[in-house]
Amino acid sequence: MKNFKAVLVLFFLSITTFTFAQRPEAKKIKVTGKVIEKSSSQPLEYATIVFQSVRNPEIVTGGITDPKGEFDIEIDAGNYDIRVEFISFKTVEFKARNLQANTNLGTISLTDDSTMLEGVELRAEASTVEIKLDKRVYNVGQDMMVKGGTVSDVLDNVPSVSVDVEGNVSLRGNENVRILIDGRPSNAINVTDALRLIPADAIDKVEVITNPSARYDAEGGGGILNIILKKGKNQGLNGVVTGTIGDPRNYGLTGNINYKSENFNVFATLGYSDRNSPGNSKTDSEYFNEDGTTKNFINERRTNNRLREAYNGSFGAEWFLDKTTTWINTVSYRRDNGANPDQVLFYDYDADFNFTGVRRRFNDQNNSGESVEYSSNLIKKFKKDGHQLTVDFSTSINKDDDNSYIYDVRDQITDNVQRQNRNLLQTDYVLPIGENSRFEAGYRGDFTDVTTDFEVQTFNDITNQFEIDPYSNVFEYKEYVNAFYSQFGSKISKFSYLFGLRWEDSNIDVNLISDNSFTNKRYNNFFPSAFFAYELSEKSNVTLSYSRRIQRPRGRFLNPAANLSSNINIFQGNPDLDPAMTHAVDLGYLKRWSKLTFNTSAYVNKTDDVFQFIRRESGSFVDGVAEVLTSPINLATEYRMGFEFTLNYTPYKWWRLNGNFNFFRNETIGEFNYTNTRDELVTLNLDNVATSWFARINSKVSLPYGIDWQTNATYNAPQKTAQGRNLGVISANLALSKDVLKDKGTIALNVSDIFNSRKRIFETNLTSVISSGEMQWRERQINLTFTYRFNKPKNEKERMPRRENGDDGDFMGKP
Repeated sequence: MKNFKAVLVLFFLSITTFTFAQRPEAKKIKVTGKVIEKSSSQPLEYATIVFQSVRNPEIVTGGITDPKGEFDIEIDAGNYDIRVEFISFKTVEFKARNLQANTNLGTISLTDDSTMLEGVELRAEASTVEIKLDKRVYNVGQDMMVKGGTVSDVLDNVPSVSVDVEGNVSLRGNENVRILIDGRPSNAINVTDALRLIPADAIDKVEVITNPSARYDAEGGGGILNIILKKGKNQGLNGVVTGTIGDPRNYGLTGNINYKSENFNVFATLGYSDRNSPGNSKTDSEYFNEDGTTKNFINERRTNNRLREAYNGSFGAEWFLDKTTTWINTVSYRRDNGANPDQVLFYDYDADFNFTGVRRRFNDQNNSGESVEYSSNLIKKFKKDGHQLTVDFSTSINKDDDNSYIYDVRDQITDNVQRQNRNLLQTDYVLPIGENSRFEAGYRGDFTDVTTDFEVQTFNDITNQFEIDPYSNVFEYKEYVNAFYSQFGSKISKFSYLFGLRWEDSNIDVNLISDNSFTNKRYNNFFPSAFFAYELSEKSNVTLSYSRRIQRPRGRFLNPAANLSSNINIFQGNPDLDPAMTHAVDLGYLKRWSKLTFNTSAYVNKTDDVFQFIRRESGSFVDGVAEVLTSPINLATEYRMGFEFTLNYTPYKWWRLNGNFNFFRNETIGEFNYTNTRDELVTLNLDNVATSWFARINSKVSLPYGIDWQTNATYNAPQKTAQGRNLGVISANLALSKDVLKDKGTIALNVSDIFNSRKRIFETNLTSVISSGEMQWRERQINLTFTYRFNKPKNEKERMPRRENGDDGDFMGKP
């Protein structure tokens, strides 16, 4: 807390200084140039150019290079010592340069400094968080906190992102977020489960895009998270191997290997994991009679062990057909087997809370999954820098099989088999116009077929055999989306703009084969976007953006197949859901000081037909107890507004801090009608106004003897819901690491959820029942990992340029 207060004090002092400091007007000049790597002549992005006044050394200014390695920095005329710096390279200095007019320093070549790679104090290390105008980039490689974990653990450490105890991902408090892997949608049927299968050591970085442009898929009203997997780019043969052991049981082995020559680059990733993620939950419920008096109490207690053994691998080849054409082909495979023994105990009490008995329900669940994906990417670069055409294609097959034997008063057998075929075709064309303008256009076709065969058999005591239950069904979902987009952007002096328009045609089939119910939803929509940026100075910018987004209901939101782990608290999808449409506006400000980077934004979202989960009586009784059903519905309208800020602060070379704070207000307007157990029409008024916030702070300290210490803490404040509220939760993580074997190896120890406090704590108020409870998806986890690198220095930055899907910030100017 003291660290966090210190950062806030520094921030307000800096703002005060920035606002009120006055200096006499000085002549402004521009200093330009280009920075390259000497051995390969490749441009170096993010190289730092520092201008230190000879007359007053306390006056320091500067900037960084753009993706072309170029810089254009405005300074006051005067005498300066100039330094050009880049991680793991020797610094180039120009002493006492008298700069009185616009000056071009020419091309500056930097050479490797091998001693820096082996030193302790000067060890090269990329920033954990890179803040750009159109996105924030979280570098996973330096985060000890996620060693031995999964993608879910990575996302839960990313600024502005939260992962709740059930694995649901939200961005700035909004769960309507699109998750991409290498710029493409995940081929998994259940994205939440898939994120727990990909090891954290296979992730290079995560891009957080809060308001995407028209180039991106319009899916995701809350924004986009793009997970970029590791791909080797260094010359020759090199790689990294990471092994993990943990408690509760967590065994893992991940390897990345790469071989690059002048004509091709071959890379592969292989991973194995064997995990047990024990969890628990409890729900205490009070049931009422028609006259409002207490009928009885039921306290539900659940414990489970999520066992999962997974294999995943990918193999790819990047072929340099000529100097302007590159063809990349990748094959990925995943297979997993698991079990989830789930025990539920129901403790029954009468109206006076006298204990009357206990009932046990045991769900012996087993699951398996397998997926194969092939992707191909062709990049054609033309003569003019930035002029290029890309074509992407991918196809995948995915299979998940979950089956359970449920031991209860009436035993049940469930079998849920899902099959998914997905094909994606995309092409993008980028045409630079003049020095500061760019036109883009492209097409995207996304075609998905998912079939779910859900069968429930219930034991009949009279016939003494299992019989098909009414919950059984065959569900088919087909989604065919064709999209076209174009956008144009330009930079005029310090002002930049980008206008885009996307059109998507959606053809959706939602079919209940078992009931002969077939529904087609065909709609097409325009999705405009607009972005504006203004450079207040070399180190500060202000941005304004607008976009229209869509959220299509999928998976468990639509599938009426119920989750029968509990037979009185049941989740069931709603096949009649319509898509939700969002208008998003974002106003941002970015400022850099020598040791501090500050980024803030205020945002407003309006969503029509938003999804809302409601709890209601289903009308059925189980052994005299009313069955409560949880389902999503289309609530009328949601207004969401808030602000956030991110701070990156480096008070000393050995200490780095970054923090993130997000405050938001949600207002929902709507109502829902249903028939209760007494055959009465009930109208639920779901109008609700809720405010909440969450904060995260991360500290990394370099201790003596080459030991790194990293801690972080997250607090999610209470939040009111339409039918109750969620209580506040605080959690913390800890990690220590040390390099060994001459920096070729690293040993790391991390503890996730130190205080075992990461839970969802809730209260629900219905007419016939009041419930309170908590749910813990995974208990405290301790991991020990060992990483070994061969022919690859620790933290070496990728120096070869590579395409990143949707990088719209190039022309908008980076401070």
